[in-house]
Amino acid sequence: MSSPTERAERGKAARAEVPRSSHAAWEPPAGRDPLRVLADQAASRVPELVPIRHGRMLVSPFTFFRGSAAVMAADLAPTPRSGIKVQLCGDAHLANFGGFASPDRELVFDINDFDETLPGPWEWDVKRLAASVEIAGRDLGYKEAARRGAVLATLRSYREAMRGFAPLRTLDLWYTRLDAADILASVGERVDRQARTEFAKRIEKARSKDSLRAFAKLTAMVDGQPRIVSDPPLVMAIEELVPGAEAGAIEDEVRQLLRSYRTSLQSDRRELLDAFRYGHLARRIVGVGSVGTRAWVVLLLGRDHQDPLFLQVKEAQASVLEPYAAKPRQRNHGQRVVEGQRLMQAASDTLLGWLRATGLDGQQRDHYVRQLWDWKVSADLETMRPSVMAAYGHLCGWTLARGHARSGDRIAIAAYLGSGDAFDRAVAEFAVAYADQNERDHRALSEAAAAGTLEARSDV
Repeated sequence: MSSPTERAERGKAARAEVPRSSHAAWEPPAGRDPLRVLADQAASRVPELVPIRHGRMLVSPFTFFRGSAAVMAADLAPTPRSGIKVQLCGDAHLANFGGFASPDRELVFDINDFDETLPGPWEWDVKRLAASVEIAGRDLGYKEAARRGAVLATLRSYREAMRGFAPLRTLDLWYTRLDAADILASVGERVDRQARTEFAKRIEKARSKDSLRAFAKLTAMVDGQPRIVSDPPLVMAIEELVPGAEAGAIEDEVRQLLRSYRTSLQSDRRELLDAFRYGHLARRIVGVGSVGTRAWVVLLLGRDHQDPLFLQVKEAQASVLEPYAAKPRQRNHGQRVVEGQRLMQAASDTLLGWLRATGLDGQQRDHYVRQLWDWKVSADLETMRPSVMAAYGHLCGWTLARGHARSGDRIAIAAYLGSGDAFDRAVAEFAVAYADQNERDHRALSEAAAAGTLEARSDV
């Protein structure tokens, strides 16, 4: 263990080797082919769902960006890096932050997607987040000054938060988090009364978004038993995916898999899970980038039909960062996701766990498990005003820094960043250049779909 002084010197020394201004650079790597990257990803996904993924990515440059984490991972690999590693989210864009219930029933704000998590250079997450702010601002029609202001607010928040975390005692850092009251205190003066009122309404609505509400919305009684209602192609009950006898066999296997998943939980949470019995199963399409991976909703029942629990069982494939960073130490990608999430989040889902299952095609795949709805709330990025975007970017920047500080050398990173805005300005320039590239990539996808060389369709 190096001393704080030695760690700070390491960060300062990295500036000489990798100047902060160098992070502004963006040049497409030789042989770059984003459509080939998407095609390679499609090979491991459910074939009939891949056109839906492409259709969702076509909606706008921002939805393309959400679905192209693998493209950006390849693009970031040759960019400058300070040599300081952290646990990466791997897909740190604006839509992958939000609120949810902590185990002590407080609504907290944090990163909420870890499919791509892996140790790697902290700069990669920061650049993806900054680019997402620039791209979202363009989609919303912001003027250049407003976009730059939001990007710089995000980067300044990351830098100042990291510098604030550097001198903290380790336990104080570990317990640091943003709850609803903290959010209002943090950004209350940055937004107007209308934004504060809208925030309060979304928080109140989130508190009612739980398994009981999901039960009312997603199920119907069939022969006296609750069943998840199909809504093709978004939701498909198991009996509509496979023949009757086979569906029954799969449901029997799910019961066995729940016992396997149980072993990944803490002992007290195993007791909690044991209080529920299997009810029903359905496949569900989620997100943009995740479309085509196998995702299931499992209905469990406790005391009676008014005591439901919905679990989401989602396939975990290899991280898009893996070709450019270290191989994961975990043998199960579901475990990789869960352990990365527990490390970066201040509070994680009570029932977060993992399993390995055989799919409908007979192939074994890794999965992670969490509650489907537990006070989930996300920002309305489609109507966000520039001042609110800057405030929201501030929250995301702070949150990403906290996740990085828990897993990496916060003192060295803080020293590298320094008190000035050299890094902020450089990455803001990168965000503009990468947003231009993202627009070209989105246009290439549109042209391929129009030419019929790539299939895309809407799911609505």
